[in-house]
Amino acid sequence: MSPEKTSVPGTHEASGAFVLPNAAEPPHWQGHRDRLRSKLLQRGAGALADYEILEVLLMAFIPRRDVKPIAKALEAKFGSLSAILAAPAEDLVKVPGVGEAVAAYIKAIAELHSRAGREEIKAKEVISSWSALVAYVRRELQHEKREQFRVIFLDRKNQMITDEIMGRGTVDHAPVYPREIARRALELQASSLILVHNHPSGDPKPSRADIEITREIIDVLDPFDITVHDHLVVGTSGVVSFRTSGLI
Repeated sequence: MSPEKTSVPGTHEASGAFVLPNAAEPPHWQGHRDRLRSKLLQRGAGALADYEILEVLLMAFIPRRDVKPIAKALEAKFGSLSAILAAPAEDLVKVPGVGEAVAAYIKAIAELHSRAGREEIKAKEVISSWSALVAYVRRELQHEKREQFRVIFLDRKNQMITDEIMGRGTVDHAPVYPREIARRALELQASSLILVHNHPSGDPKPSRADIEITREIIDVLDPFDITVHDHLVVGTSGVVSFRTSGLI
């Protein structure tokens, strides 16, 4: 019996010479990654669309896959870069292609962003860096799904001592205890403070309850000569200042 012939894929030129096929070409997304990196380095991050910024980040975490569909899926689900960074890990992993490792990396980037903003405020007098403060509290709270009540404690130079969560609650209420805020202010030797809380509904307009609790906190702090500079209410549509609104 003659041995079975095994066919080898290839082509024959007119001369009859056998030519092996070219080596496998790199995947299409590899060239896209290179072009995206070059665009970022040569033209700056401002030249990239939001989903392209996400792609650059995901490229480091997902080395052997086309990450554009993942970036677009994240953008479609959450709507903005700030919402992606603020999203809980359990929501991030619901996006196809995002596993626990990628979710952890995204949360680490969000924390780096938050700490950098806090450092910027701490290095300056808060009152003279108001736009940085507003940007910071909006970044921290605008996408929170439950209400938080936070207090930024300041020293005699109006520099931040710390930013602490003093109450966590539901979608429309966070328990706040004025005497607990006073106790903590005395512990930190704070001279003044700024109250901050969010409205998960997205509308930052102060409610009657917001106005009443602010007055209670001011009254409790007054005997200790601790000033409430402002109360900021944060929503997805912006930040409302009690002082600017004439409520303090």
